Amino acid sequence: MNDDAQQALAEGFASFVAAWAQRRGADDASMQAARQAALALSLATANGHVCLPLQELREGDDATLRRQLLASGVVGTPIEPEPRPMILDAQGRLYLHRYFDLERRLARRLMRAASAPPAEVQPAARQQLDALFGRGDGGVDWQTLAAALALRRRLVVVSGGPGTGKTTTVVNLLACLLAQQPDARIALAAPTGKAAARLSEALRQRAAHLPPALRERLPTEASTVHRLLGAHPGGFRHGADHPLPIDLLVVDEASMLDLALATRLLEAVPDTARLVLLGDKDQLAAVESGAVFAEISADPSLGGDCTDALAALCGVPAAAIVPAAPAEAGALRDTVVWLSRNFRFGADSGIARAAEHIRQGRADALLEQLQHPADGSVQWLDDAGPVPSDATLQCLRDGFAPYFDALQRDAGDVAAISRAFERFRVLCALREGPRGVLAINQWLSEQAQGLRGAPAVSPWYPGRPVMVLRNDPLLKLFNGDIGIMLPGAQGEPLVHFASASGGFRALPALRLPAHETAFAMTVHKAQGSEFDALLLLLPAQRSRVLTRELLYTALTRARQRVTLAAAAPLLAAAVAARTERQSGLRSRLGEAAHGRS
Repeated sequence: MNDDAQQALAEGFASFVAAWAQRRGADDASMQAARQAALALSLATANGHVCLPLQELREGDDATLRRQLLASGVVGTPIEPEPRPMILDAQGRLYLHRYFDLERRLARRLMRAASAPPAEVQPAARQQLDALFGRGDGGVDWQTLAAALALRRRLVVVSGGPGTGKTTTVVNLLACLLAQQPDARIALAAPTGKAAARLSEALRQRAAHLPPALRERLPTEASTVHRLLGAHPGGFRHGADHPLPIDLLVVDEASMLDLALATRLLEAVPDTARLVLLGDKDQLAAVESGAVFAEISADPSLGGDCTDALAALCGVPAAAIVPAAPAEAGALRDTVVWLSRNFRFGADSGIARAAEHIRQGRADALLEQLQHPADGSVQWLDDAGPVPSDATLQCLRDGFAPYFDALQRDAGDVAAISRAFERFRVLCALREGPRGVLAINQWLSEQAQGLRGAPAVSPWYPGRPVMVLRNDPLLKLFNGDIGIMLPGAQGEPLVHFASASGGFRALPALRLPAHETAFAMTVHKAQGSEFDALLLLLPAQRSRVLTRELLYTALTRARQRVTLAAAAPLLAAAVAARTERQSGLRSRLGEAAHGRS
């Protein structure tokens, strides 16, 4: 939604709230306070915030503003039973009623899982843990500790960047759990179709070392969260009153879960089931409101009893188990593990070094690396113009050259064409503008059409990649799925999508739900994906979306090579800017922990 549309919706909501306040007999000062608060809060939630602190609404006396809002008749408090459009909590955070309700429900569900008594780990699971991870030399392997923690606890949150072994940890954990509970019902999910497909493939690859009896009992397919919950036009089939029939749920790329979806998903998990959330706390938060994963993974502290139990399970001295210092104190102790050792990149690789500079906010160190690269894994094009430079356009041509070659070599070889397409992608910070997704997709579409010597009459030219923008359960297509148009035997346009079980399925182009060309995509849309190489194209001017988290997320989508096309001052400013999402989830967790919510 563009800024004009957001402003119009916010003004409409503010007028509605003011009229409601007037009907309830509010005086002019209270009615105007409610109007201004509703306008600001609506704009804040459109930008990803869950709530809005009072001090951001008006300079001056918060107490006066609080009194006016509560006197308006349209602002309630958490302890008032009467529904009001806005809620003001004790810490001075203003919420839309729906978001406060979601945040409180999520906190209650998380705390029920986190506070459940630790389970006893059976000998069969202990033996499997030793067999898969080994007993080491007294050093701490955090993958082993994460698996052991998940055997004891109902909720485990594992945060780590790409290549830190999250999937390997999960495979070994599943093997240990199945050794203890052979009939365990396990579900695997991810927020997007692409992330679910990657999780399925990674599990198949990582499971090759397991004994056949265990490997055969592992789940073979991950689904999207929407498909798991039984999404339909009226909502979801599964929820708190109709939970999923599972004993364990593993969710990958959990940093993409917004507040509403996270709440609905966790409420659909039975209280007796285990829940493992995997993600990267340093990545971009969800497009919608909230930064749920970053908040719940902020504190990896372990209490003494938990440390002693993990030490006994993993065969290491308790004194050696020293978690990293928490980003912020949290209520979910004995629940979070941070993985930091990277198995994909060496610590001195260009991508790993650049990602760490960005994560730590070291703009000068990043620019120094870009100007004097030690290897070819990170390249920099100092492209500061309003439109992409010739060097950037040449990088686009070179990046997609293997894909265009595969199309010309054999337009019927879907597997080869798909493999070639997955090797390179263009990521943009913005959709609009000459350096945004729409303009780059148009330019690359013209390049693709030029392979046939003339522009295509139809938008469905051979080789057009498309991304699905809306869930369509009947077609088993979900937001983020990518397919490639290749003509059928009669020349009809068919879009080929990879299937979770391997191979491809072809769907008539005219049956697709909302979609767009996908040579380029926003960094947000790229979450859950990986490519051999990518080009990150930033706009020429500063934008609120240019943050440290956006750069980090983009860079870590690449396995082998990244090209950054941006001006040096813009890169430095982006590294310095952190994403801030206003939320009260930590307060709600504290309240739930003490039975006050």
